[in-house]
Amino acid sequence: MSGGRRRTGVEPVLGDASALETATHDGAAELVTRLMDEAGIEANRDLIANILATGIRLGGGAADRLDLKITETAIGELADAFEVFAPYRDVPKVTIFGSARTRPDAPVYAQARDAARALADAGWMVVTGAGPGIMAAGQEGAGPGRSFGVNIRLPFESGANAFIASDPKLVEMKYFFTRKLMLMKESDGFLILPGGFGTLDEGFELLTLLQTGKAQPAPIVLLDVPEDSYWGAWTRFIQDEVTSRGLISPEDSALWRVTDNAQEAADEILGFYRNYHSSRWVGDLLVLRLQSAPTKAEVSGLSKRFGYLSANQRIQVSGPLPVEVRSRDHAELPRLLLRFNHSSYAGLRQLIDAVNALDSAPRQATPPGP
Repeated sequence: MSGGRRRTGVEPVLGDASALETATHDGAAELVTRLMDEAGIEANRDLIANILATGIRLGGGAADRLDLKITETAIGELADAFEVFAPYRDVPKVTIFGSARTRPDAPVYAQARDAARALADAGWMVVTGAGPGIMAAGQEGAGPGRSFGVNIRLPFESGANAFIASDPKLVEMKYFFTRKLMLMKESDGFLILPGGFGTLDEGFELLTLLQTGKAQPAPIVLLDVPEDSYWGAWTRFIQDEVTSRGLISPEDSALWRVTDNAQEAADEILGFYRNYHSSRWVGDLLVLRLQSAPTKAEVSGLSKRFGYLSANQRIQVSGPLPVEVRSRDHAELPRLLLRFNHSSYAGLRQLIDAVNALDSAPRQATPPGP
């Protein structure tokens, strides 16, 4: 999920400068540096150097030709996708998952289309896997100006749907893992409709990323149609066979919402950013940026309710920290600080929900800014 916009996420661990020397033979480090100079690379030189050094390491190591082909293709696909998404990194996005087999006349198709249209009308862009079915519904609802497609090349499918096929915001990929990364990395919210193995895989991976803190907090909405049993049966399975065995925590159900109403689905995603804006780590402090500063009484109430999430049992209001001021990282916004103990990311989601429900929060959600 995106790092160049409001949800900056866990700060990346920069490559160790010694990794270049470790991965390359004598003289190669100097050649890598010279290559970057000649290419005019000025930003993130440590990371670029380590990428180049890793390529040299692969060439001199135990990787066979198939290993190298996988690496080359994956890096190329990611580079293509980064270029397509880069101009739109400041625009909030929702990824829609669902079955490619859903027919255009199915009620659930209309649900996906209507939810996508509501989000597009609110200033969001829609990302799908670019195939038929629910993916086409998402693109139809959003319209071509607000759609992205990340298509997978499969021998038994004809390619991208007609709503995105000729759009420059379409990326085609060979590997599911690179495709899945882009479908999740770039978005600020997720809408999942009934689907098969692929849809369930994507949904469970999203939940795993959120549950383990490998992704920034984000809304996940499971949408079907009235009187449909799909998500109801899924929820019962999670409760009766997964939660009851202690395989997940009861509070993990806070990570998703189920609805059979397209507008409610859109409102849930929009409402997640009613007051919550973004988060980042500064040392061992988790910084939650807000649209509106809470009152002292509200902060005290949050500390009492959610102090268990903090190593010192406290949540405090703050202005921007020095590192945020230096990097011009949303210094205009108020903050909440806590020494998050990683005990429950579902609890963190509940804290964000509580922040959005404060009396001091804005009355209406607005599209989160860059």
